[in-house]
Amino acid sequence: MENVNTYWFKPAEYQKNETELFYFRKEIEGEKSSYVVHITADSRYKLFVNGTLVENGPAKGNHMVWYYDEIDLAPYLNRKRNVIAIEVLHYPAEHWKGNCGIFRTEMPGLYFREPETELGDYGNASEWMCKKVKEFQVVQENPYFSPLLIYEKRMGQKEDVVWKLPEEALEGCESLNWPEMGWKKAVSCSLDELSELLHPKNLILRGIPFLKRTGRCFEKSDFPKKVPANETAVLEFDAGELTTGFLRLFFAGGKDAKITILQSECYAGPVQEHKNPFKAMPVKGDRADKTLQLYGYSDCYELMGNGTKDRPEIYEPFWFRTFRYIRVTIETGREELCFLNFDYEEVGYPLEIKSHVETSDPSLSAIWDICERSLRRCMHETYEDCPFYEQLQYAMDARSQMLYTYAISMDDRLARNCMEDFRYSALYIQKMAEAYEKCQKSDTVRKNALKRFAGKAGLINSCYPNYEMNIIPGFSIYYIGMLYDHMMYFGDKDFLRRHMETVDGILHFFERNLDERGLVGKIGDINQNGNDWSFIDWAPEWDDTDGVPPCTKQGPVTMESFLYLLGLQYAEKLAEYLCQKKREQEYREHAGKIQESIKRYCTGRNGMYQDGPGIESYSQHCQVFAILTDTVSIETGKNLLRETLEQKEDYPQCTIAMMFYLFRALEKCDLYDKTEELWDIWRMMVKNHMTTCAEDPVRSRSDCHAWGALALYELPVVVLGVRPKKPGFTEYEIRPHAGRLKWARGEAATREGMIGVSWEKNADGKITLLTHKE
Repeated sequence: MENVNTYWFKPAEYQKNETELFYFRKEIEGEKSSYVVHITADSRYKLFVNGTLVENGPAKGNHMVWYYDEIDLAPYLNRKRNVIAIEVLHYPAEHWKGNCGIFRTEMPGLYFREPETELGDYGNASEWMCKKVKEFQVVQENPYFSPLLIYEKRMGQKEDVVWKLPEEALEGCESLNWPEMGWKKAVSCSLDELSELLHPKNLILRGIPFLKRTGRCFEKSDFPKKVPANETAVLEFDAGELTTGFLRLFFAGGKDAKITILQSECYAGPVQEHKNPFKAMPVKGDRADKTLQLYGYSDCYELMGNGTKDRPEIYEPFWFRTFRYIRVTIETGREELCFLNFDYEEVGYPLEIKSHVETSDPSLSAIWDICERSLRRCMHETYEDCPFYEQLQYAMDARSQMLYTYAISMDDRLARNCMEDFRYSALYIQKMAEAYEKCQKSDTVRKNALKRFAGKAGLINSCYPNYEMNIIPGFSIYYIGMLYDHMMYFGDKDFLRRHMETVDGILHFFERNLDERGLVGKIGDINQNGNDWSFIDWAPEWDDTDGVPPCTKQGPVTMESFLYLLGLQYAEKLAEYLCQKKREQEYREHAGKIQESIKRYCTGRNGMYQDGPGIESYSQHCQVFAILTDTVSIETGKNLLRETLEQKEDYPQCTIAMMFYLFRALEKCDLYDKTEELWDIWRMMVKNHMTTCAEDPVRSRSDCHAWGALALYELPVVVLGVRPKKPGFTEYEIRPHAGRLKWARGEAATREGMIGVSWEKNADGKITLLTHKE
């Protein structure tokens, strides 16, 4: 991309400190066999041709990367006149005034490069008309924590019915004077106006596929619905499952009518009071119990009222929404309103599921269903912790989600993108830490702004892309786990080599934070007052300390030493695979030292591992990680697990977030039959008419959290038993674990194709492998 023309356009007028929505519009002549354009925007765009939504983007970038899209518009063009219409949403640079996962600069802009002819470019900035949308606001979804900032308060514009359409489609409409309605010519951006991040030579073509959009209707929705003047109507809509999609509401008439669109995950009881208002959540049980209330977030829209049945006024919130149920409240003014239709386009990553498994336990089929849907709903341009509340890509969540994706599809495109995101986050933290060290004494303001980065060099951001630094130290280890998993499934040495410097940085951070005992010192705390968060799990007993063992009040937590040990063990195997002998030896030596320190200072009564060194508090978590890191023998591990499972009241249990690791420990200790009762957690979700997996057992803030999509891994990888034996899946093994199942059959996805497996359990409990085919 040369520097002759930047292809960046900006509105003639804009405000730097508020969220703004702009319309860009241009017309082109006739059909074309090919019309490939490059497009991106600051901050987001929606591209329409002749009224049809073509794509939305760009893919989420970060502090160091900005993506553009390549799209062929030819299939959308007609023989006569065509309109290319683009909505551009721009967030201000100030952090908490915009979506946490969307990067932006101070200047709104549209990058649109069209094909070139012998005469040069087809188009330039002067051909684009632009307008700022008046009466548009993005509102906070929650007064205590608003990472999304996608919900709208908006008023219809006179041209909304027609601005995306060519002239021949406007027959019967009153003629529109675009300049009189505030439309002005777009302005070309000079290179020196642009942030370095947006410079054309720095733009990167998206590396993940476009999102898949599928038209959907709500269950039992009868239209049209007429609402008389000066009345209020309340309508509830059921999507049949928790989903993500672009909403579309169609209206005729109804000038000045006010529409409130409440989107909710489920029906629930009254809000349960809590000393922390952020944790005050409605009580959830049967999610489909319509005698209860809907809780959620709302969009508000005021109609222009110029829609007709043939050419309706359409309200489409800019961003996709997450919902299972929607309540639409209509307050009409002096005119009758006809609510013509309400539908949506389901949207998500184009995940193609290949693996399938049947077992002797029919309840696992329903569990698989909610797990599959959870994973789909938490995959868009990144993996997400939850689509309803945050839409942020957390390392702990994403590591599990990647494994689930590999097990059912062997698709690693989003996973590679995720690991690159986290690598960039570490590079950025390092860059800011170096800037801190270089600050002069006189640079007080800048030095204070950078100070927090100083001691974090080496770590990744716990969630990324993220507009702020958010450190959960242990989450950096899950990133190393991602690399180990990718090695085993795909074996891409070039990709892994690119990440080994980041692995070094993470492990060196933990090394320089060892205390005099050789344990990881106090590197985090409760999630408040600007602390780095030592989150481990949402165990109910740890609620007051925000998912951290309460021993954090007295010093370090043992789990962070176990995580460091696990990271060293993963890194050793990575270095061995890459023939990096020096690194391999270094990691092995450090692992031996931290393991001995854990044994010496963190072993308590009956050989149990303490939550904090020398502190008489215990949890299931430390015993699980003692097994996974080979800190205890298999026989000792069995005893530790049995103790925590049989005396549940004495030990905080692994919850949904940590269940993957508990299952691995049970599998390793030949106690897989104990998973039978653990599946009751998911059976209860099904019983409560959930269509996705809950986040946690404390308040179930989110009804869709894909770290709980565990069945997608357990059934093909453990129950059927198909897994990589050597890096790159160059060798695989079939080693089924039956637990209490009597039989299983199905196919599992691998790099070499599908592997079919069928087995039955004999009367003596042994497995007979009946079939196996490639």
